[in-house]
Parts: sequence; structure tokens; C-alpha cells
Amino acid sequence: MYERTAEIYDLLNAHTGKDYAAEAARVVELIEERNPAARTLLDVACGTGRHLDHFQERFDVVGLEPAAPMRELAHASLPDVTVVDGDMRTFELDARFDAVTCLFSAVGYMLTADDLHAAIATMARHLAPGGVLVVEPWFHPGAWIDGHVLADAANAPGLAVTRLGRSTRDGTMSRFDFHFVVGRADGVEQFVEPHELRLWTAAEYAGAFTAAGLDVDHDEPGLIGRGLFIGRAPG
Repeated sequence: MYERTAEIYDLLNAHTGKDYAAEAARVVELIEERNPAARTLLDVACGTGRHLDHFQERFDVVGLEPAAPMRELAHASLPDVTVVDGDMRTFELDARFDAVTCLFSAVGYMLTADDLHAAIATMARHLAPGGVLVVEPWFHPGAWIDGHVLADAANAPGLAVTRLGRSTRDGTMSRFDFHFVVGRADGVEQFVEPHELRLWTAAEYAGAFTAAGLDVDHDEPGLIGRGLFIGRAPG
């Protein structure tokens, strides 16, 4: 995933008004409320590192990202930050962190209950005693709009991008097929990038946190209206 869209990912998010600074500030508040002495943070599925860029103002940070094109962009923009390859279900780092985050609904790509529980358990296992896990979920089943159509366009020097997407649903699975047209000085290309994410309920998310041994709170508004699940490790 993101082999053809990593380079336009931040451009499109900037065009749609995604405010990484404000989101990071809110997450920092939530962490400090539960663990004021927190010093270290791991951002799971960190993408191009835009949240990390702001988290590093408060914490010693590490990023984890499975998509090589996104990881390369994070390395390029944050050369002093460690960003490693890893799957949220199975990664193992030789460190424990005062906070672990997984934002922008990356956890929605966990398509089975085993996947969801493995991801939450693996992130929880990387918490230091008293550490805080902050996970931004994907939409819950009642919030998904089947047949929703969206369109975006953005420009940068030497680059023009349009994106058209339509949502579909099959039971508890949601799908967006994004149709891209990308124009550069040397030509124009068109392609489709499919995304499939599971519509987990709040109870299912909370159950995964509890199974991982965490006390869990649900911040319903969250960062962009999707909510946040916040777990705290014993200690």
C-alpha cells in the first residue's frame, strides 16, 4: 500500500485541512493527564511522520511504519528520529515506552478479531508501568455511510492531483476505492488504490484493551470525530 501515493499523501491531507499540530497537542494533553512524568513515546503506523514531528517537541520519540514508501519519507523529513519497519500485530522492540499512539484510524486495517487483539496486545506490551496507549479508531458500524462519494484536488509546483472515492460496505467491512489522476511535467497517470477497513464497535475496541490488561477510557469526540480509546497500564 502507498507505493504510488506516498509522495502525494501529505499534499492531500494538507488540502483537506488535517491539523497535525492540534491533534498532537490534544494527544499530549491526554497522556499527561494520565502519566505526567511521561518521557518516551512510540507512534505506531506513523506514516510520513507528521504527528511525530510535533510529538518530538515533548517526548523522546520512535516511529514504526510498515509501508516502505511512507517510512522513507519519514526518514527524510525527520532524520534525527528513529523510524523502524514493523507490523502492529507482531513488532518487538527492545524498549518500553511511557506512551504508545496509533492514530488516523490505522487500527481499522485489522480485519479479524485475532488481528485487533494481537495489535492492541502488542502495543500494550510495549508500555512501561503506568504507560498510556492512545488509539484512534475507524468508524463504528452505525456511522458508516454506504455510497458516500468524495472528491479532492490539490496542487504543488510541478504536481497536480485529483482523488475521487466512493464508499461501500459488506457487513462489518468498509471499503473505499480511491481513483487518482496525478499530473507531472513528464505526463499524467491514473490508478486506483483500494482500502478495506473493519467497522469495529466501541465494545469490541474496549474489549481488546481489557484483554490486554489495560484500564480503558473512551473519548467520544476524539481528534476528528472518530473518538479515541485510551488505555493505561498497571503501575
